[in-house]
Amino acid sequence: MQAIVMTATGSPDVLVTTEVPAPRAAADEVVIRAEAIPVLFPETKLRSGEFPIDAPLPLVFGFQAAGVVTEVGAQVDPALIGQRVVVATRGFGAYAEFVAGPADSVARIPDGLSTVDAAAVLMNGSVAIPLLETAALTGAETVLIEAAATGIGSALTQLAKEFGAARVIGTAGGPEKAARARELGADDVIDHNDPAWITRLRETLGGATVDVVFDSIGGGSATDLLDLMTPLRGRMLGYGWLSGAPAQVSAADLIMRGLTFTGCAGPDWLDRVARARDTVLARAARGGLDPLVEAVLPLDQASHAHRLLEDRAPLGKIVLRPGIAMS
Repeated sequence: MQAIVMTATGSPDVLVTTEVPAPRAAADEVVIRAEAIPVLFPETKLRSGEFPIDAPLPLVFGFQAAGVVTEVGAQVDPALIGQRVVVATRGFGAYAEFVAGPADSVARIPDGLSTVDAAAVLMNGSVAIPLLETAALTGAETVLIEAAATGIGSALTQLAKEFGAARVIGTAGGPEKAARARELGADDVIDHNDPAWITRLRETLGGATVDVVFDSIGGGSATDLLDLMTPLRGRMLGYGWLSGAPAQVSAADLIMRGLTFTGCAGPDWLDRVARARDTVLARAARGGLDPLVEAVLPLDQASHAHRLLEDRAPLGKIVLRPGIAMS
């Protein structure tokens, strides 16, 4: 079968199209014929070497894939064969025509939702919903969503008011993404490429404060935001670091302002994300969450897809599809 093999850490060029044997299902696994493979931003960090990879190279790359179950292991319900599902791998193996993954990672794709849309929406939605549940918005609060036009931020922006936000302020990189954030539901948008964006936020607030910050940028800007947050009930949820470093926030910073910081990471958090999968797919099937597919590319264009993500070019999700050729 055709697969994308990561030969080393480095530039997108380390992702090489290769013929490899198709996987077989272990006792607790399924194998799917992949029809849609989402290209995820954390994958670019893994490929570059910024995040460690816990497996020897070379290996077939990729976290998730959607398609039709063709084989199940001895411990798995055979009724899954022929079902459309999204599956998570054990950390690698998704950029391929056939993909194996643990059966407990399977999420069935509802009728009315395309396989491409299911692949595109799952990661963003299944992180956004636990974030919003953790925030416990009251219906009268102002939230700040960083990187509000793309990725997880785009799902947060779509859902924030339904989950209890009264005012949604987003950040976005440039005018095109700012326009997208407004389309998705942001009341105000600030360009986080502006070195003075914290000042712009202060001006936008006009003396008001932010009750909840969904922090995906991290770094020093997280500390700069603390004085714009509501004393005694302000809360920051950290789930990413687009800046290259986690939020530089100390316990003293929070105590002196009466604020809280929740780190949304680790095994228990990932369990919550996994439990949200079926909810996300059902919501997308009934039109309650737009998958925002930017482009569907052939599998052998994986390295090109990674370049696009690293350049912050796409507004929506890029999905790889085995078996299609460039036109």
